[in-house]
Amino acid sequence: MADIISKERLEKVLKALEKNNIKAFYVENRCKAVELASSFIEKGSVVSFGGSVTLSEIGIFDLLKSGDYTLLDRNAEGNTPEDIQKIYRDSFNADTYLCSSNAITENGELYNVDGLANRVTALTFGPKQVIVIAGINKIVKDLEEAALRVKTIAAPKNCVRLNKDTYCAKCGHCVAIEEGKKGMTDGCNSKDRICRNFVVTAKQQNPERMKVIIVGEELGY
Repeated sequence: MADIISKERLEKVLKALEKNNIKAFYVENRCKAVELASSFIEKGSVVSFGGSVTLSEIGIFDLLKSGDYTLLDRNAEGNTPEDIQKIYRDSFNADTYLCSSNAITENGELYNVDGLANRVTALTFGPKQVIVIAGINKIVKDLEEAALRVKTIAAPKNCVRLNKDTYCAKCGHCVAIEEGKKGMTDGCNSKDRICRNFVVTAKQQNPERMKVIIVGEELGY
């Protein structure tokens, strides 16, 4: 396990997730993450995914494009904006939805912030199964630290990646940090702002629906 997190802290997070009716797993590396995720996905089933650097880094798209699944591929070459919007909506009825998380707290909460909200929508309701894959760098103490992580790491890096014209893309952190504000609507007013929909995934009603795979590597933003 990487040195950036203790075994005790990791076990605390895994136990907290389980207590919240979220199946929790730890694997040492990205290869084992793909192997474990694949064991949860039935061949021939409909699979979709949210935008995620983590999923790209672990190489799971090679598996999803193998032909063993009906893949709703938002990134497929030749997709029109209309095609992508349809995939977003069809994903609501997918058998399995894969994504990462902006942060995972020691209390077993998932903290996620979206622009369009297609990912957080799938997290909360819709797909029969949700598999969340996250590096250990996503683990934080609490929701306050989770929010800070988004404002100083996840949002700025994703805005750069997506070529968004936002304050955080230029300065590396949300302007709300400088202003000493913590509200969800605080920050920039750019049309490119991606911090629009805030979702905390806590106690789950169906203990079989959501699975979180924590990987012993730093992955994604």
